[in-house]
Amino acid sequence: MEIKEIITREEARMDKTIEALKHEFANVRTGRAHTSLLDSVMVDYYGAPTPVNQVANVSAPDPRMILIAPWDKTMIGAIEKAILTSDLGLNPNNDGDSIRLAIPQLTEERRKELVKVVSKKAEDAKVAIRNIRRDANDAIKKEEKAKTITEDVSKDGQEQVQKLTDKKIKVIDELRDTKEKDVMSV
Repeated sequence: MEIKEIITREEARMDKTIEALKHEFANVRTGRAHTSLLDSVMVDYYGAPTPVNQVANVSAPDPRMILIAPWDKTMIGAIEKAILTSDLGLNPNNDGDSIRLAIPQLTEERRKELVKVVSKKAEDAKVAIRNIRRDANDAIKKEEKAKTITEDVSKDGQEQVQKLTDKKIKVIDELRDTKEKDVMSV
């Protein structure tokens, strides 16, 4: 296997790690209503766990409110139960036709906790990137041992992997800083 192939393969894995981090960050509450808050909430829809956004119209009419309008009105109770049992800490208000979720203002203490959560998720992503770097370097060293590449090519490949790793970790740091600012803004 050539160095370019190894680096391309590992870069794709790094990009997937960053996409996963973005998805994780989307689930961190910032004090503003955002429909992606409900992405992880599953409703029992005729015996099958189904995401809320597949059984109802989910919208954010204003910055502190999420409105859930189920297509099947009999689902209101199940959606309400799913929200209560989720780890969102939100209380649904049922008006018969739809469910309203009031997003409370975050306290300073809660904001600091969320910043810690964001930092931990970013650190986990960095560890994943470093593990991918290790895998790439191992693959390069294996090629060198098998005498399919020279020592110089191996060193160049490892340097390229390190530069790629540094670039991806910088992206993670930027994402973390942006999310921390978002969480701390009132």
